[in-house]
Amino acid sequence: MSDEHHAHHHHDHDHDHGSELSPMDLRVRALESILVEKGYVDPAAIDALVEMYETRVGPRNGAQVVARTWADADFRDWLRRDASAAIASMGFEGRQGEHMVAVENTPEEHNLVVCTLCSCYPWPVLGLPPTWYKSAPYRSRAVIDPRGVLAEFGVSLPETTRIRVWDSTAEMRYLVIPMRPEGTQGWSQEKLADLVTRDAMIGTGLARDPASLASGEDAA
Repeated sequence: MSDEHHAHHHHDHDHDHGSELSPMDLRVRALESILVEKGYVDPAAIDALVEMYETRVGPRNGAQVVARTWADADFRDWLRRDASAAIASMGFEGRQGEHMVAVENTPEEHNLVVCTLCSCYPWPVLGLPPTWYKSAPYRSRAVIDPRGVLAEFGVSLPETTRIRVWDSTAEMRYLVIPMRPEGTQGWSQEKLADLVTRDAMIGTGLARDPASLASGEDAA
């Protein structure tokens, strides 16, 4: 039988939990609106830039951390003991990433990350949070029905695999280490990093199939 767990932690945020957007988000939106209205920026260009940081630039940092974890046993042990220090040693540190915990997927347990009250997210390793991560439906359903949410992302797990939900807070953020795909023995860290997606590091996805690299498939 499956056994879903929810690791809930106290939130101490500095913004209004009743709003979908933090004060900083609201200020950014207001500034963006003014710049667009005056013709200083192109909305399409902003969307493209945000998309790049959501899915490519930021997550590439986390992918390098995961790839090194797969390839370097000593680094993996360090990451387990002190994820913040291990990640910082690779140059990925800063605001929203001061206190990190790495949680590893196994055949017996799958980890899923959510922020139930707002959108706490490890920017240094994952970039900007995707829109769905900040949405009320994801924040609530990830806790209530994690298996159903995973199915909607295309992740179907055996009933025997436990699902553990981690609730990010202002004090603690999580990085999921997906399972290393089979058939990647002897791969370089750079090549391994190409298998790691943003969604896999949140827990709403899995590492890419090695065969997908040859076919040129893309994934979030």
